[in-house]
Amino acid sequence: MNLVGNWSYPTAIRFGAGRISEIAEACAAAGITKPLLVTDRGLADMEITRATLDLLERGGLGRAIFSQVNPNPNEKNVAAGLEFYREGGFDGVVAFGGGSGLDLGKVLAFMAGQTRSLWDFEDIGDWWTRADPDGIHPIVAVPTTAGTGSEVGRASVITNSETHEKKIIFHPRMLPEVVICDPELTVGMPKFITAGTGLDAFAHCVEAFCSPHYHPMSQGIALEGMRLVKVYLPRAYRDGADIEARANMMSAAAMGATAFQKGLGAIHALSHPIGAHHHTHHGTTNAVCMPAVLQFNRPKVEGALTQAAAYLGIEGGFDGFCAYVDALNASLGIPQKLSALGVTDPDLDALVRDALNDPSTGGNPVAMTPENTRALFEAVL
Repeated sequence: MNLVGNWSYPTAIRFGAGRISEIAEACAAAGITKPLLVTDRGLADMEITRATLDLLERGGLGRAIFSQVNPNPNEKNVAAGLEFYREGGFDGVVAFGGGSGLDLGKVLAFMAGQTRSLWDFEDIGDWWTRADPDGIHPIVAVPTTAGTGSEVGRASVITNSETHEKKIIFHPRMLPEVVICDPELTVGMPKFITAGTGLDAFAHCVEAFCSPHYHPMSQGIALEGMRLVKVYLPRAYRDGADIEARANMMSAAAMGATAFQKGLGAIHALSHPIGAHHHTHHGTTNAVCMPAVLQFNRPKVEGALTQAAAYLGIEGGFDGFCAYVDALNASLGIPQKLSALGVTDPDLDALVRDALNDPSTGGNPVAMTPENTRALFEAVL
């Protein structure tokens, strides 16, 4: 199968191996003449990043990069990036990398012409209407992992470094104008990143599928996204150069992020504060939390996951689905408890408080309370 396509859902996507060569055209399509490439520190000196800067330079678009981005980006990274962006006179962002680089790049473009505080645009009610739409600069997104799907999202997750809370900054125009999904950029991912990001995509699909909200389109996307992960994540993990597996995992990541318009749930409500307080890898944290959350939600999701199991070719209904998740985690080197990720002596009161304040709680099929949320944390720690 020729895994190349031009899609217009949920935004303009140029999908296929080698399509990073179109980065200058993508910037032109987005109306960007002087882009700032935003990525994380780890990617800044890698060959894929240098090659992309070469392509921008050859396209007459300059060669500017900002990489002061933490694994869980915070408001200090935003402030430093905005100063660099405004002083440089840039007119758009190439958000390049995994979730951290994509999220920070999107926020810089969003905040470029705003005068209010970043936290004034948290995803609460209609706070997004506070933004000046004329101050939002265009974004071209280029994922280099296959997990968060931030390239097709209208929000970014930014950690408040003072309160250790992950905040979702939302605006419809944070959705990138153009996305380049080039699976060749993911070939160099280490096994543990392949596993963690792939399981992040799986968590997005599972939680969207189980969310009680009504969104049949997302429901279908989430189900097929699960299937792609089931078939192709083990292949990508075994052979990082398997371009078919890498391409299908990149599709699954975008599908998961598109699907969770329907909602997320307790997996993310737990993992967000754990990541904010203990700086764990987000996708890996999701994977550790998933088995306990599945059991917690059983009374409300047993029927839905029995249907999903049938589609995925998993025998045993709900119990078979849970056994599959356990086996998948084990095969990808995912620990059973968060202590293996360095989460020791946690402040449970703070974790419970932050989990209940997380927007993801609203999409969980079983209502989360201080008591049952604490029990969930104790189960995964």
